[in-house]
Amino acid sequence: MSTSTIQPVIASALSKLGIQAVNQGTSTGSNYFGNGSLIESYSPVDGALIGKVSTTTADDYKKVITTAQNAFLEFRLIPAPKRGELVRQFGDKLRELKQPLGELVSYEMGKSLQEGLGEVQEMIDICDFAVGLSRQLHGFTMHSERPGHRMYEQYHPLGIVGIISAFNFPVAVWAWNTALAWVSGDVCVWKPSEKTPLCGIACQNIIAEVLKNNNLPEGISCLINGDYKVGELMTSDKNIPLISATGSIRMGKIVAQKVAERLGKSLLELGGNNAIIITPNADLEMTIIGALFGAVGTAGQRCTSTRRLIIHEAVYDEVKEKLIKAYKQIRIGNPLDSKFHMGPLIDNDAVKTYLNAIKKVKEEGGKLLVEGSQLQGNGFESGCYVSPSIAEVENHFEIVQHETFAPLLFLIKYSGSVENAIALQNGVVQGLSSAIMTTNMREAELFLSHAGSDCGIANVNIGTSGAEIGGAFGGEKETGGGRESGSDAWKVYMRRQTNTINYTTELPLAQGIKFDF
Repeated sequence: MSTSTIQPVIASALSKLGIQAVNQGTSTGSNYFGNGSLIESYSPVDGALIGKVSTTTADDYKKVITTAQNAFLEFRLIPAPKRGELVRQFGDKLRELKQPLGELVSYEMGKSLQEGLGEVQEMIDICDFAVGLSRQLHGFTMHSERPGHRMYEQYHPLGIVGIISAFNFPVAVWAWNTALAWVSGDVCVWKPSEKTPLCGIACQNIIAEVLKNNNLPEGISCLINGDYKVGELMTSDKNIPLISATGSIRMGKIVAQKVAERLGKSLLELGGNNAIIITPNADLEMTIIGALFGAVGTAGQRCTSTRRLIIHEAVYDEVKEKLIKAYKQIRIGNPLDSKFHMGPLIDNDAVKTYLNAIKKVKEEGGKLLVEGSQLQGNGFESGCYVSPSIAEVENHFEIVQHETFAPLLFLIKYSGSVENAIALQNGVVQGLSSAIMTTNMREAELFLSHAGSDCGIANVNIGTSGAEIGGAFGGEKETGGGRESGSDAWKVYMRRQTNTINYTTELPLAQGIKFDF
């Protein structure tokens, strides 16, 4: 692979991750089938061509599924704690390669290096969680109404889990799924985003080495590459009982429909329109920090990014002034350089979407307090760098109701009680993450009550962005209803079975039914 146009630190990272000759369409990941056309991966950081990855053809896909099916027949019989040992070794390997993998995530996706390293740490954390879980895949016992009978429930692996991930978290979301699926006894087929294919190759290389060292079938972890057409092969495939898909609401609805047609299962993590409610009782210094990171972290390209600030009129002007001042201090540039807060958007299409959203704000009557733009020259040669925006709007504006995957923050004023703010927050079709900033216990508890936030995540005195491994991650309404990365999310990767055992010489029927002959 030619590394003459990419930054030296990335050339070193690629070498450590076992990526070579990708521009020739050669796969270095075990059990990666790709004989189709090439995907070119350009860095949004500097526009350099990082590499080219061959896509998966229909014939390649059939081989992948056959390989995965054969691996499942062996893997499901391995005791869960032994499967946990595999995940433990994978986590240790991630610890060894955290720096180069974090650098690749940063360079191929565009998020800051600290966020790239944080994403790899999420992978490590879910491995640790899954290792403990491998000894806690518990069932449930119950008393039978029939004498001499015992009833219980147990969980079995599903088979193949299909994973479709998005560009904004090119490695962590895959790990959220695979770590839990593997300890559950499933095998995985992963289609990473075509915008970040090298991150997928890197992860496949890492797990392939662990599988080889343990004499385990390589089909436990499979990788396919391509656009939505490759994804359609998975969603329509009856051999894949569960599809876990992360992406836009539009994409999720298509996936849900295709999987439902064959009565498969879907785990959907879709769009967010996340708000922070700021009451008169908020600690404003803490609030500004949380709002700032939530709005511009990952250049606004997180599903949990803060899109809306719902601010009480008593503190509205003060919050507005503090935010405008803070935005002037945001440093934008090469995300591999720690002095910068914000890197580029993923590609030029994302830039166009952002600029069109700003235009839409003006057309609907919104007021730009900080108007973002595309940055040119002075190290911004790739054309994917933008400055962030703040706009005063009304919650019912069409542009506010939709998710703009970019650093566009809306300020919405409310008056009266916190119930009014909660109604505004809930007044969108998405239901992923939410937060309230207040030192008033009653406001906080109301926000967390049945009458409060309708989101899957509700925080008090922290922002909307960022989630810890251990708590179930996911949202309601058009966010899809999926849950990943913690709590009892493991159950979606398994099938539940109810068992009844009769240890007598009689055969009584349930509900006292008599059937004598």
